[in-house]
Amino acid sequence: MEEARNRAIAYLTSGLGQGGKAEAQLMASYPLPLSQKYRHLMVETMLRENVSGSSRAQVLDSLNNLMKALSILEKYGYNLTSVTRPKYWRSVKHNNPVFRSTVDAIQGGRRVLFLYGYTKEQSDGLSFPDDVAEPDRDTVAKVTLEVMTFRRELEMLIKGTHPHREVFKELVPELAGPQDATVTEAPVTVPEEKKSSPKPPPPPLMPKPNLAAVAGQAPEPPSSSDQCNLCGGSAMVVCPSCANQSFCDACDDLFHRHPARTSHKRERRLKTMQGMCSICGVSPVHAQCATCEHTLCLKCDGLFHSHPERKGHTRTVLTPAKTNSSTPSNAEWQCKSCTVINQGSSILCEVCERPRLAPRPLINLGFSSLSSGTDTRGQSPWTCRFCTFVNPASAEACKVCSSLGSQSDAPPHPPKASGDAKHQGNPPRPKPRASLDLKRQERMREDGLKLVRQIKEAEKHGISPEEVYAALRACGGSSVDPCDWQASELPHLLDELCALAASVQVSASAGGQAVKLSKAEAKLAWLASGGDTERAVTQLLRDRQMKMAELHSLGFRDACQCEEALLQSGGEVKGALSVLQRPLLDAFHQRIWNEQPEPPVDPNHPNKERMCRRLLALYGLPSWGRCELTLSLLQEPGVAYSLEDVVQAVRESHDRDFIRRVLNNKCPCCLSIFPRSKMQSLTSCQCSVCLDCFTQHFTIKVRDGHIWEMVCPICRGPDITDPEQLDSYFFTLDIQLRGCLEPDVYELFHRKLTEHALMKDPKFLWCCHCVSGFINEGDQLKVTCLSCCNSFCAKCKKTWEPQHQDLTCEQFHQWKRDNDPEYQRQGLAGYLRDNGITCPHCRFQYALTKGGCMHFTCSQCRYQFCSGCNNPYYTTGCRTEQCHFKGFHTHHPRDCLFYLRDWETTRLQALLQMRGVEFNTEPSDELQAGTCGVMEQKEEGGQLVDSPCGIQTQPGQAGLCGKHYGEYLVSLINAHSLDPALVYDAHDLIRTCERHHVEMQRADNEDDDTYHARLRKKLMEIPLGEKVPRNATHHPDTS
Repeated sequence: MEEARNRAIAYLTSGLGQGGKAEAQLMASYPLPLSQKYRHLMVETMLRENVSGSSRAQVLDSLNNLMKALSILEKYGYNLTSVTRPKYWRSVKHNNPVFRSTVDAIQGGRRVLFLYGYTKEQSDGLSFPDDVAEPDRDTVAKVTLEVMTFRRELEMLIKGTHPHREVFKELVPELAGPQDATVTEAPVTVPEEKKSSPKPPPPPLMPKPNLAAVAGQAPEPPSSSDQCNLCGGSAMVVCPSCANQSFCDACDDLFHRHPARTSHKRERRLKTMQGMCSICGVSPVHAQCATCEHTLCLKCDGLFHSHPERKGHTRTVLTPAKTNSSTPSNAEWQCKSCTVINQGSSILCEVCERPRLAPRPLINLGFSSLSSGTDTRGQSPWTCRFCTFVNPASAEACKVCSSLGSQSDAPPHPPKASGDAKHQGNPPRPKPRASLDLKRQERMREDGLKLVRQIKEAEKHGISPEEVYAALRACGGSSVDPCDWQASELPHLLDELCALAASVQVSASAGGQAVKLSKAEAKLAWLASGGDTERAVTQLLRDRQMKMAELHSLGFRDACQCEEALLQSGGEVKGALSVLQRPLLDAFHQRIWNEQPEPPVDPNHPNKERMCRRLLALYGLPSWGRCELTLSLLQEPGVAYSLEDVVQAVRESHDRDFIRRVLNNKCPCCLSIFPRSKMQSLTSCQCSVCLDCFTQHFTIKVRDGHIWEMVCPICRGPDITDPEQLDSYFFTLDIQLRGCLEPDVYELFHRKLTEHALMKDPKFLWCCHCVSGFINEGDQLKVTCLSCCNSFCAKCKKTWEPQHQDLTCEQFHQWKRDNDPEYQRQGLAGYLRDNGITCPHCRFQYALTKGGCMHFTCSQCRYQFCSGCNNPYYTTGCRTEQCHFKGFHTHHPRDCLFYLRDWETTRLQALLQMRGVEFNTEPSDELQAGTCGVMEQKEEGGQLVDSPCGIQTQPGQAGLCGKHYGEYLVSLINAHSLDPALVYDAHDLIRTCERHHVEMQRADNEDDDTYHARLRKKLMEIPLGEKVPRNATHHPDTS
């Protein structure tokens, strides 16, 4: 017994569920009490709860239902122990029609699922707990083996082939008769030739199944080779080495696996029981296979030939002989509409209420009998061929399934007697008395329709069909309405159930404390028992014990507290858990909802575990080790890390050196230490500053500076004078400044960006009277500023005067020199003012001279350039070839004022005289002698202001100081594009050639004059400055 059990468990745990069937068959045949044979299943309890009925047929019917449920539970065990489990193995749904009609229809089915591991109850079924990843294969295999063994014992008990039926004598006394007793109570007709045949003695090994007795026929003398000598099943092979003993396939594989019997040669049995399947030996033959020489029933044919190696076998379908059976079929049937499996005794479907019939037949509208008005069925009742209901003769359609009647359903119309005429005067005979079957069917139809009406009415009040069924059973099938009974009598019944269960519990515990049960639990048990009070009490106590065991397994050992929690929650385990856990969480809730601030995490607290738990709860660190690392970093001497900074760094890495580098970053502006998360860097460079310095730097530049000054405070990059870098830089800078600048400062930043974009429009003009700008859509010279309402010339940017109308700018300037006394009085000072500084970027004009510092910054666009040659100043490296300067610089051409302003006046005059250019030497009569009146930009009080030069004038310099007179002469040189290399001395020539990278290799025996002439020629081949202002305005005449 134990060896067979261990072998079967080994098969099941390895995923070979089919290999344990022979072992289960052997275990089912052992003569042991049920309590010793079954260690997990309560077989005796399941038999007492599920076997019902007073007759033998009813008992067999209940055993059949139990056996079907066990076969489904056996499949559940196979799935759990299989190597490739189904996708949805974790749960069992109650709404499955197969589950409802088999496992859920018996008592104890859910207990078996609980043993499998389905211990978590859900609203729609059972499932494994969430913390269980894999089923316990050993436990499932042991339970599955007992389910297989119990099912085979029931199968042998039903067939009458069980070798030890005395074990079930007390549990199923109806089946304790002789072994050759028939299954049905109907009389059996035995053929004459078989009555005289004597009954053979039983086989030597164990009794064989008496199939003839089950089929209702006389038993035939079995031969030694018809049945398996081990299990009693259908024999498939015969072993001559084992004294011609017969074996089925499973027993043959097990028996001849022994090393002493592996060499035995077996012969396949060809003869089978006449008309029976050669595999199962019970069902009639459906087809015969010519390849494997088997005669199979329909089910065995589909299973046996589904194997890939046997799919190509040739079978011949055999028509089974019709048998005369007076016993009605009691097999289950499947509804064609909703596919629910119904009991064989039911006429209507339990779900959709459709009748038990095949697909609805085609309605034939061509009945001649209906059109002619004659009665073709005669005067006798007719039986519906779909639902077997006996209808009256006058009914044209079945009263149950509404199918039309057929002439073939009624017996043929009796022929009329030839002498009807002579009997016309006789009195009519009385109608025959209605049969009991008609009354029974009519009563059954009325009861069914009444039950359907009651269920529909109850559903309107929120009462389920199960409650209706239990209510009808509780009130004894009286005329009381189930809904009214539930409202009036059910509460009292539930109180009675709770009291009965409490009294049973007290008596069982020998005077212990009574259990407290709720009405909700009592109602669930009452519904599960179908309205049976005694079963409801048993179910109620069993459910309470399971719930108490579950609460004990979760750590709640106090039985009184658990019972009180279940009473408050209405028997729900989840609600009871909430009640039991609430006192344990009171201290935590009070601390959470307390208005006092949460105490900070102290790294020096003596309870290190508590601090680590707080870090896990408050900051969500990934592991306990990260929490300990955080505390150790905060405890390091000489550091001033904040807890938030350390936590954020520990989240990124567990490397202590890396974390220290992350937490120690020096700001180059304020020289303070900050973590990397509080440092900010621009996308154009690798410099990083703290958030405060970053915000303060750009706030000052936006408020007080130009948009070109909004660069990195460390490296002054990037060079935003390059249009290619300008747009991409400000696009990313806008994203960074959005979160750190104040709203008003950020709005000013966007306004300056807008103005910078408008300046790129060729129609954009700056007002010469104020600092506003606008877009001029017209093509006239006169434009008016929208801010100050003053007019000026759109081309020369001079204040608009009426004399400018219909004159070009050059003509207007010539007219002012000839006719304007104020202009004539200013002399060369006015000339220098009119030919002042013009920004090469935005074309804004300044009435200033170019003397002094040549580095000029436009107040409108903040463009930095040289006022003598208009070349830009670079803050970093430039794109000029062979330039090695990385700082602030520009490149001046040789005719720029930057180099010529240091020349003597006589030298500049000599260059002009060499090319025949006239220049002034005497001041005008209106000009006051003494000081120079040329306007300059000077820095006063930290600001740039425009004021007169004020330097003492010298004779022969046209009333100007030496600096501005030299500027006047250089403007004439630039206006006539004169090359200063013509008057270079040797020193200036060599220095200029070096600056322009001219080849200075001196030839052999070359004198100085020839060498200098060759250098001057090469130098003059280099063009003059392209951006140097070369105004065409003539200088004023000497007065």
